[in-house]
Amino acid sequence: MRTLCSSTLIGEFFLIGFAGLVAMKDPDLSMGTVWTVCGVLMGLSLLLCGFVTRPGGVALGWALQIALIVSGLFVPLMFFMGAVFAGLWWASVHYGRKVDEAKARFAAQAAPTTPDAA
Repeated sequence: MRTLCSSTLIGEFFLIGFAGLVAMKDPDLSMGTVWTVCGVLMGLSLLLCGFVTRPGGVALGWALQIALIVSGLFVPLMFFMGAVFAGLWWASVHYGRKVDEAKARFAAQAAPTTPDAA
């Protein structure tokens, strides 16, 4: 699960950066505000790469997905891109857990059952 979720989060890191470049062109938004919000979200996406397998990591990932969708209020394309990445996040979590379960079953089957000869 960690690899799939981390890949999605790294993609979101770049998406947030590009959205910041687009939001910077809006005359109603100050550059400092845009880059403060984008910087916090970009940092959160990188931090979540390390915390995704810990308790609450997936929930924080969902919070990031919601923030991306809500950012569509400022950059309208983010409604679509946020929904796409929310779908990718769901797939990463869902299929990542299935892969982890399959790996655990395979490792249990491959474990040596013969006693060691001394």
